[in-house]
Amino acid sequence: MKNETLSGSSLPRQNVFLKIISLSWLKKSLLVEIISMLFVILFLYTGISKLLEFDVFQEQLAESPLLEPVAPIVAWGLPITEFILCLLLFFPRYRLQGLYATFTLMVLFTGYIILLLTSDKELPCSCGGIVEALSWKGHLIFNSTLILLSFSAIRMQKRMNHVSDRHS
Repeated sequence: MKNETLSGSSLPRQNVFLKIISLSWLKKSLLVEIISMLFVILFLYTGISKLLEFDVFQEQLAESPLLEPVAPIVAWGLPITEFILCLLLFFPRYRLQGLYATFTLMVLFTGYIILLLTSDKELPCSCGGIVEALSWKGHLIFNSTLILLSFSAIRMQKRMNHVSDRHS
């Protein structure tokens, strides 16, 4: 009788632990909200950092053989794009479009990093803020994680939209 009680009481504890670890206790809507706000914070931080040190940011872009011809356009376009993404991600009505754009931007950033890693040149990072302190391989890991997060958020948001459309 005692063994049944002990094994019976440990099973619910294991289930609770698994739920906590797997994040299954979080609603998809909350997870999408958290991921979206993470990107809002990231894009606000890096966008503001780029504008605060705009001359340095533009110089670093101009040092890149890939971006040199378009450095002035990218120097203004990138922070503006990051701020627009913040707005899209902040407002639930536009969140899915913001997540798609975030995913695309992160894939482009990651592709650029891969190109830099395959080149012989050691180029400075023009990311802005403390993200700048990462090594290029660190950037690759960081960006890959963000790509996975944005992809996951897109899938969850699409499922929620699909369920919501069926109930309408």
